[in-house]
Amino acid sequence: MSAPYLPYGRQVIEADDLAAVAEALQADFLTTGPRVAAFEHAFARAVGARHAIACANGTAALHLAIMALGLKPGEVCIVPAITFLATANCVRYQGGEVIFADVDPKTGLMTPESLGRAIDKAEGKRLRAVLPVHFAGNPAPLPTLRALAEAAGAVVVEDACHGLGTGMDFGSGPERIGDCRHSAMATFSFHPVKTIACGEGGMVTTEDPVLAERLARLRSHGMVRDPECFTNTSLGRDADGTANPWYYEMAELGYNYRLPDILCALGLSQLSKLDRFCQRRRALAEIYRTQMAALAPWVQLIAPPPGSDPALHLMVALIDFAGLGTSRAKLMQTLSRQGIGTQVHYVPVHHQPYYRDRYGHTDLPGADQFYSQCLSLPLFASMTDRDPVRVVRALADGLGLAA
Repeated sequence: MSAPYLPYGRQVIEADDLAAVAEALQADFLTTGPRVAAFEHAFARAVGARHAIACANGTAALHLAIMALGLKPGEVCIVPAITFLATANCVRYQGGEVIFADVDPKTGLMTPESLGRAIDKAEGKRLRAVLPVHFAGNPAPLPTLRALAEAAGAVVVEDACHGLGTGMDFGSGPERIGDCRHSAMATFSFHPVKTIACGEGGMVTTEDPVLAERLARLRSHGMVRDPECFTNTSLGRDADGTANPWYYEMAELGYNYRLPDILCALGLSQLSKLDRFCQRRRALAEIYRTQMAALAPWVQLIAPPPGSDPALHLMVALIDFAGLGTSRAKLMQTLSRQGIGTQVHYVPVHHQPYYRDRYGHTDLPGADQFYSQCLSLPLFASMTDRDPVRVVRALADGLGLAA
């Protein structure tokens, strides 16, 4: 019997998840209902934030965060080159301009040094936000990034779509990604390959009640139903001054970025297993590290930053393809034939034709080096202890190394 196929990531759906969704399907609300608020409250508690606003997906979360800041056309945000397209695209949706920051070639993370160089490129334009990415689930150095951002008149918005469940200590005690101790907002994704899944879904966390209120308004067309906010009293109120029950107003342009009740039902069920899922990912990561030691220095896993306890979303290996005389494409094909799926995270965004045409050539050697060597290996909570061993042996065989 052949071994099962191992994708680089996948959801873990269990009987209680199915039951939660079935119950929601039989309830009164399929779109916005009580499970949305319940998911938001539970998520805020899980990450230690005061407010959490659910939305359609991780891209919507990023877009809402940039909108809530009030980014104006021509204003600048800094984005690391190693990330998914959405981190940069959300800035452009609002007419903002992107400056790409380089990353550490060994971690894929924005560094204080690379942020400093990117700030220097702003050239007098108004810098509004820095968007560090907690790549693969490893935390970016938030306190130093925040200090640099604030000195330049900007705020930090965390792209935490990889980071749910990661803990860290920057020197002042335990923290969790998403608690917004060092940022204005943090954004999350519940895509199937993430730590918990809604099918599609996103969340923005913040400590600021004003931002929270605006985020909730913007995710639903910019509408308000609170009579205290009505500006047109002739339409909004009856002759006796009472609010008309059907009335709503739109003071600013928003989007339909709502997350349906049925997906929040799945999110709530998945969130109840977050600790278990994270513990399993940590255990699998440790097996990978033990097994991979025999392949050094040709193959090395990206190391977690000091003081961090990551719940890894991605298991990223850095492979010296040039030194081994092979190519990444050939290795991926070899592994695929053995039932092992891999992926590349990511093509540096500054090389994408849209951004290259807009900004010209950008020299970011750290991002280019990272991209030339990175390969994401299978990692998801339902893997067995034998699976990382199988992956590493197949990797060693494919590269002609002894494991």
